Amino acid sequence: MKIALDVMGGDFAPRNPMLGVQLALRELPQIEKLFLVGQPEAIAREMKELGIDPSDPRLEIVPASQVVDMADSGLDAVRRKRDSSIARAVDLVKDGQAQAVVSAGHTGAAVTASLVKLRTLPLVERPAIAAVMPSATHSWVLIDAGANPDSQPEHLVHNAIMGSAYARGVLGRSKPRVGLMSNGTEEEKGNSLCKETGKLLRHTPGIEFIGNVEGHDLWEEPPDVVVCDGFTGNVILKTSEGLAKAMFGMIRSEVGKSLKTKLGALMAKPAFRRIHQRTSADEAGGMPLLGLNGVTIISHGGASGLAMKNALRQACMTIEQNLNPIISQAIERNLEHVPEG
Repeated sequence: MKIALDVMGGDFAPRNPMLGVQLALRELPQIEKLFLVGQPEAIAREMKELGIDPSDPRLEIVPASQVVDMADSGLDAVRRKRDSSIARAVDLVKDGQAQAVVSAGHTGAAVTASLVKLRTLPLVERPAIAAVMPSATHSWVLIDAGANPDSQPEHLVHNAIMGSAYARGVLGRSKPRVGLMSNGTEEEKGNSLCKETGKLLRHTPGIEFIGNVEGHDLWEEPPDVVVCDGFTGNVILKTSEGLAKAMFGMIRSEVGKSLKTKLGALMAKPAFRRIHQRTSADEAGGMPLLGLNGVTIISHGGASGLAMKNALRQACMTIEQNLNPIISQAIERNLEHVPEG
């Protein structure tokens, strides 16, 4: 597998992306080539400090002189910074040299560059980020987790179809159940976007639509796929990540207050470790941007070296699943009989 890595993307770039490379070279033998896209001097410095062999045939440095700042808009970043690391990384996928791009940098820039350069699959108007989320019972797919803050009902129908395909291919759900994020389970609940989307989903063939879901459903008995606009999805994603970190912080604080709780925590350490793995964003690594003529994996800005390694693993898994033809067929088949909103 050949993957382009945006080495300059992220809050702790280039160090953490290169830490991810170091781990990936040891743990992901399926990677045939890693294109390290960014400023060559910075990449070479990190390779030296981390002890990464620059002569490793699996590595190739691809120069990019510019870096996208968080203050840049997505479109401006693509237009004004054409030699940015994310733009050059996506170019490698566009030109067929790489099969996927991985970035922990500016999400808007990654989405825009991928959309402009790779284009969407037939009938897909906008791509969407799919995030695999934990719950008390099973994992589930949140879509859209941040690609499109302003969505139309038709876009959310596409999200439901793409999310269902992802749940089948990655989570192994034969008939994924789809819920629509709202502020109540009744059909009349929600804003105009929710109400119009619900009408369309009820007439979309091939979708196991169960109706609206609300906040507490996500962590107790969620459906396999939860559909929403990118604004709502990103709030859910970041709130859940922050809450998980806060909860573990509170647990650490409490167990350190007495010898009894310290001993109890020591005995429960394996259980705590397993729960941390289920809820850690670093363990997930990255999220695929579905609906494109290519594979783009988006990691979070504060991604650690472990997260970057797992984002590369996510890229490998997405390539293996070959989801794009499946999504294209599902979109064409399922939208055939859907009334216009």
